[in-house]
Amino acid sequence: MRSSKSRSRNKPNRNRSMGNVINRVFDSSGPEGKVRGTPQQIIDKYNQLARDAQLSGDRVAAENFQQHAEHYLRLLSAAMKEQETRREEQERQNRERQAERDRDRARRQERESNNGETAEGEQKSDVLETGGEADSGLVETPESQSAKDEPAPAPAPKPKRKPRSRAKLAADGGGDAGNGNGEAGGPPREAAE
Repeated sequence: MRSSKSRSRNKPNRNRSMGNVINRVFDSSGPEGKVRGTPQQIIDKYNQLARDAQLSGDRVAAENFQQHAEHYLRLLSAAMKEQETRREEQERQNRERQAERDRDRARRQERESNNGETAEGEQKSDVLETGGEADSGLVETPESQSAKDEPAPAPAPKPKRKPRSRAKLAADGGGDAGNGNGEAGGPPREAAE
């Protein structure tokens, strides 16, 4: 029984991709012995042997060498055709991927421009709003309070001061002791009790 390695080495396995045939090294058993090399090298060698046989007048040997060269020429052209088909398929896939990226980019830009148009209608605020009520350590300014949608709470009423006595006013050397509240001029304030 013969092993699978004893098959003729000049025929490529049809299950394999033809793309690797271009650079693959073959051992070809021709009429003049073995010729070893890539398909292009073997074609060149058989063509040279065919020219030599034709010059020596051996038309049968010349035809035999040309047939061997033609076999490897067919192998090479099939491999190159497959390689070209693969290249075209890859280019088509690359174009499709690029077109998809372009569509995504256009959609993103359209969304951004639509967001920009709606934002132009609204007044933009330069105030950074925080998500919670927690103290952020920032001081509230009137601008940040007006930026909020909810109305600002009314300020707490100031506690009323007790009127100072006339003796204390005279001791401090201060103003008009006549109105009883330590202020110069104006109507007297009512004492808070």
